[in-house]
Amino acid sequence: MADLVTTGPLVSVIIPAYNAATFLPRTLESVLKQTYTNLEVLVIDDGSTDETCEIVQQFVQRDRRVCLLRQANAGVAAARNLGIQQAKGEFIAPIDADDLWYPDNIAAQVQCAIAGGEPVGVVYSWSVYIDETDQPLGGVRAFKIEGNVFLTLLCHNFLGNASASLIRRSYLDQSGLYDPELRAQQAQGCEDWDVYLRLAEHCEFRVVPQLLVGYRKLMTSMSRDYTAMAKSYRLVLQGIRSRHPELSERLFRLSLGNFYMYLAYECDRAGDRSNTRFWLRQALSADPFTPLLRPSLYRLLFKAWLAATPTLESAPQPQPVAPLKAYVPSHPTLKQQLTIQLMISIGLLFHWMLPFIAKFPFFHSKRDRYEWTAE
Repeated sequence: MADLVTTGPLVSVIIPAYNAATFLPRTLESVLKQTYTNLEVLVIDDGSTDETCEIVQQFVQRDRRVCLLRQANAGVAAARNLGIQQAKGEFIAPIDADDLWYPDNIAAQVQCAIAGGEPVGVVYSWSVYIDETDQPLGGVRAFKIEGNVFLTLLCHNFLGNASASLIRRSYLDQSGLYDPELRAQQAQGCEDWDVYLRLAEHCEFRVVPQLLVGYRKLMTSMSRDYTAMAKSYRLVLQGIRSRHPELSERLFRLSLGNFYMYLAYECDRAGDRSNTRFWLRQALSADPFTPLLRPSLYRLLFKAWLAATPTLESAPQPQPVAPLKAYVPSHPTLKQQLTIQLMISIGLLFHWMLPFIAKFPFFHSKRDRYEWTAE
């Protein structure tokens, strides 16, 4: 590992930034403090009107690995593509301008990619959810799904965000870059999942089973535009259906139901009971069976019912859990350890079952149809 961090292949870090002055300095600091030093850091200013450019220029003067690229506002996909087109590295490492990497992230990912050999095109790390002060919110994203992951990824984006992956450039060239047409259709939000799916058609995935990515959960972030995200998700699914007509309709319904359940959970976390109920209805409409197996459905329904019941308005509401005062990525809390083990077990079971679900005749019923529209 000691030799690898200084003599390993060049990694091109891609950071799209639009009015990112608040968090970009912390993101850049986390990138430049990686124990793996053979990096080039390409920050793409996407037509910002705040101090984003000035901040990046300060880092350019401090560290020759940092480079500023500028474009008129064209969206996150076009910004990432510009960075990739200018990149010289054997590996591409995207990170959003408000997320963090813990110091060993790139070193661990590169070591995993090299150990896996040429068939491995994507390596992902586990993520911990952080707030605006960089403190953990308690949630994590941790799965051990590896190898040929296409069917599993179609039904569930287990990587979780755009900042968790290291991508072999040769496979990105084969599968294609990020799709700027999603923004043109007012459907931003699933560009990274779209790229992961196309990569999964060409290569294997591997995991670094450590919490090495800080994924920032903000109420004002683009990922909070759930209507646009849902449209983005449906458009990506339509693309998969056109390329893979052999796949069972049931898989697409399962995928959409899972995504709507995620939106319901996020709305509940934000205290938006009305939209929680809306996305729960959408989940059950898309997939009337699978959500019934998830305990979270009943918890969300109960909380939505409480909020809608006038006689219970005065009932005391549970208080949010205060964020932890300190966090060491290599030492997750007991609650996080239990959550991680549960995620791993469910994820592996899901990954193992999907090929059988796709082939089992029951799931190919002609009655199992869903109206696929992006509106």
